[in-house]
Amino acid sequence: MSSSSSSSTSQWIYDVFLSFRGEDTRRNFVSHLHKALLDARINTFLDDKKLEKGTELGPELTRAIKGSRISIVVFSKNYIRSSWCLKELVQIMACAKNCDQVVVLPIFYHVDPSHLRYQKDGYGKALQASAKGRKHLLNDWKIALTEAATIIGWDAKNVGNDDELISQIVADIKRKLNSKLLNITKYPVGLDTRVQQVIRLIENRSSEVCMIGIWGMGGSGKTTTVTAIYNQFQCKFENHGFIENIREVCNGGVKGIKQLQKQLLADVLKSNEKIYGTASGITTIEKRCMGKRALIVLDDVSTFDQVEALCGNRKCFGAGSVLIVTSRDVNILKKLKVDYIYSIKEMDEIKSLDLFSWHAFGQRRPIEGFSELSEKIVACCGGLPLALEVIGSSLHDRTIQEWKSTLSTLEKIPDDQVHKKLRISYDGLKNNTEKDIFLDICCFFIGEDRAYVTEILNGCGLFADIGITVLIERSLVKVEKNNKLGMHGLLRDMGREIVCEKSTKLLGKRSRLWFHEDAHKVLTENTGTETVEGLVLVSQSTSNVCIKTEAFKEMKNLKLLRLDHVDLTGAFKYLSKELRWLHWQRFTREYIPDDFYLGNLVVFELKHSNIKRVWNETKLMYKLKILNLSHSKYLTSTPDFSKLPNLEKLIMEDCPHLSEVHQSIGDLSKLLLINLKDCTSLSNLPEKINQLTSLTTLILSGCSKIDRLEEGIVQMESLTTLAINDTGVKEEPYSVVRLNNIGYISLCGCEGLSQDVYYSFIRSWMSPTMNLPLNNSDFLTPIVRSLQQLRTVWIQCHSENQLTQELKIIFDQFDINSTESEALPIPNDSLRSHLIGMRRFSTVISTVMDTLGKSVSQGLTTNDSSNFFLPGGNHSSCLAYTGVGPSAPFQVPKDIDCRMEGIVLRVVYSSTFEKLADECLTSVLIVNYTKCTIHIYKRDIIMSFNDEDWKNLTSNLGPGDDVKIYVAFGHGLIVKKTIVYLVSGQSIIVEVDDANMEVEPPEEVNVLPSPEVKVKQSPKPNKSKFTRLGAFLRLNQHRNKGLNNF
Repeated sequence: MSSSSSSSTSQWIYDVFLSFRGEDTRRNFVSHLHKALLDARINTFLDDKKLEKGTELGPELTRAIKGSRISIVVFSKNYIRSSWCLKELVQIMACAKNCDQVVVLPIFYHVDPSHLRYQKDGYGKALQASAKGRKHLLNDWKIALTEAATIIGWDAKNVGNDDELISQIVADIKRKLNSKLLNITKYPVGLDTRVQQVIRLIENRSSEVCMIGIWGMGGSGKTTTVTAIYNQFQCKFENHGFIENIREVCNGGVKGIKQLQKQLLADVLKSNEKIYGTASGITTIEKRCMGKRALIVLDDVSTFDQVEALCGNRKCFGAGSVLIVTSRDVNILKKLKVDYIYSIKEMDEIKSLDLFSWHAFGQRRPIEGFSELSEKIVACCGGLPLALEVIGSSLHDRTIQEWKSTLSTLEKIPDDQVHKKLRISYDGLKNNTEKDIFLDICCFFIGEDRAYVTEILNGCGLFADIGITVLIERSLVKVEKNNKLGMHGLLRDMGREIVCEKSTKLLGKRSRLWFHEDAHKVLTENTGTETVEGLVLVSQSTSNVCIKTEAFKEMKNLKLLRLDHVDLTGAFKYLSKELRWLHWQRFTREYIPDDFYLGNLVVFELKHSNIKRVWNETKLMYKLKILNLSHSKYLTSTPDFSKLPNLEKLIMEDCPHLSEVHQSIGDLSKLLLINLKDCTSLSNLPEKINQLTSLTTLILSGCSKIDRLEEGIVQMESLTTLAINDTGVKEEPYSVVRLNNIGYISLCGCEGLSQDVYYSFIRSWMSPTMNLPLNNSDFLTPIVRSLQQLRTVWIQCHSENQLTQELKIIFDQFDINSTESEALPIPNDSLRSHLIGMRRFSTVISTVMDTLGKSVSQGLTTNDSSNFFLPGGNHSSCLAYTGVGPSAPFQVPKDIDCRMEGIVLRVVYSSTFEKLADECLTSVLIVNYTKCTIHIYKRDIIMSFNDEDWKNLTSNLGPGDDVKIYVAFGHGLIVKKTIVYLVSGQSIIVEVDDANMEVEPPEEVNVLPSPEVKVKQSPKPNKSKFTRLGAFLRLNQHRNKGLNNF
């Protein structure tokens, strides 16, 4: 599992780390707790006594603590009498602060928490005794003990028995592991101090409903602070929600408030309530939240009424609830009568320089020659984090002359004019294209999908692929969860202010009109000009606004148009012929007028419309890439696609009367996505649809009248996602599993098909003699038979969390030993070595295998991997990575020629039987933690590995990917060590020990050239060799997640 926080790039190795005193609890409470955690498939590290060697924590134990998402500390009678336990505790508490560890959970096992907290009742003396001869550690131990004992945990004396206590702990751990962390800042300078100060305020009122106000100017770090607090606290609440951007959303009037009320109910209570009005929304929230203990954050509140509409009556919440409100206006917080107001102060000079330097130089301090300039620029930023971030990012990799120019400009701006300071970064953009992209996002596209926005702005000729990347690098735009574009409110306001400056009085001469009142005024007064390039008009009521089309006559350069609850009357010839984006919701006509020119449209969205047909005559729309007609309840047929040659995405979700898909859809050679979800009247698809060789995603979920798929679907050679759950399909064509690239098959809801069928497939494939429990699913028999032809199984996960869960299930269900060395005392003379080659046909690999074979035959005990080298000359190079037990991690090198010839595995093992490893091998798993994929190869495939298998393997390996290879054996074979050799084309050997593996292994490896080897500089990787080449079968277990984004 991994943190979702952007401040941490570490990967979770374990879910839980257990710290305990062995002599007190190992054989009773801890052993039962450990078993219960494992039974619940919670990946738990048990601090085994075998690691307690020396005076310092070893690298394995430190790595386990840092790599665990949750640490459970079992405080027992003799815990603090162990210096080893206390060292563990210090490390655990440090990780809780610095490594984004979710939480530390103490268990007070027949000890009084207050005695530990204040070192009473003999604990102080015991602590002194443990520190004897090590007085320098005593203070650290006291601090860690006090902090840990202050955390709310479990007190054994308050629970009936150990079984009940363990049951509660496991349930709570599972809930905490399922919590999703919100992104926080990349460089959290000074953040921890603020967070801890607010947490102390909350803990002072832990038995009541606590309302905290966080007050500060825009850009001071209110949102960052409250996000970090939310991340720490959410796992302690079953009901929790973070409502953000309230100021911006509520600019939409009543609609905005209703939207936030609905979001609060969905996030906090997981309920999908309909909100008919603000007053009824308040009543619904109070009724549904009554007595419930909840954590709710309301971020960026601008009026008292906003809080009243969401959480006005704090009395309805249960004891222990926490409500946090952030605002720029302290009077709102006073009027709310919050329990505490926490004021966000400006950063001091030292922290300001730290934050600025991280963004400008990527390190804590300025580089040589820039110190004085940095200090002067930082002084001009007034301790405002947003200004430090934006200006620092804008100066990254700039010349010293550009730095001096920026300083000169800053020194002329008064301290209180934040917008002008932030504008320096905008003015520093190198061309007008980047500035236009920034302004378009400011006015129209905050919260929209990055790829979607890129498509639209590329259609406007703005080169958005590069432009958006530049804005992100300059900290002007952020990419938030689900790939949505975000922006700080001050930057948004600054951008909109820039647009307004162009024409302060004449609205019709502004390039962009995003505010309802302004757009409505221009259109009703007919004052629009050719300056207008983008316009949004969203009715503030449920009734439609009526506008004459002639109001658009002078807007000849209008490219971006969004209308909602708007009726246009008159001739459509007056609308701009330059339109690239038309997003029109609740279009009331039965079809698009013939005189509406759409020839330049790139994205056409007509959702929730009344159309019965799209148009009378098919129009040539050469540039159209996205057509979205979703929720058009009267639409009966798709348009003729013959004049939409470049269409890439067709979205017609929830069109209940749609019964016909035009056969010309088969001629769309560039179509990537078809989404016909919940089109309940659709009973079949045209046969020509199978000709769509470019199609990657086909969504038919909820099309209940579709009862079969044609065998011709195999022609869709690019198809990676097929969703047919909740359809009438009773027989799945076995050709589906032969599709080379299929990555996601959603069959949930198909008759007779259980969610465990995927694992049944894999089991049957790995062991063909095993009977597959199909129940009544006879229609699956052809698929099962076809499994024999598969060369590999590829499981694609949607997150590292899910990847961890899938691995647990695979290891458990298929009896694969995934643990590292059992540390059994195995005599060296009983060890054997086995080589496994995974490569294309190559004389180079044969040479490597022969050389390794000779090394092994010369004596395993004397020629271990650390002494192995290849001869010099024309032989290939090997990067060698060593792992303890049946697995070895490695990072695909960034600095070598990526034309890898193959992978050779060397397994050092011991067996109680006479059988050799070649006979005992069952499978090899290749887990790519970067791409969240699992490749499974069974023994037969490994023994007959061919060129196509190698292409399949390398298609999932990219430079810098973190990968781990597992080897699975049966018949009691015990693996002591696994070495992975990446074979390439340079005469060099690199050895990497698993225990010393870090995030960037290439910097950690030791180059050990033999006397016969010439060490050469490795060339840069040839990335073209790592392009996706396809796979034989990929089964994705993330079910329906992500489909709603199409």
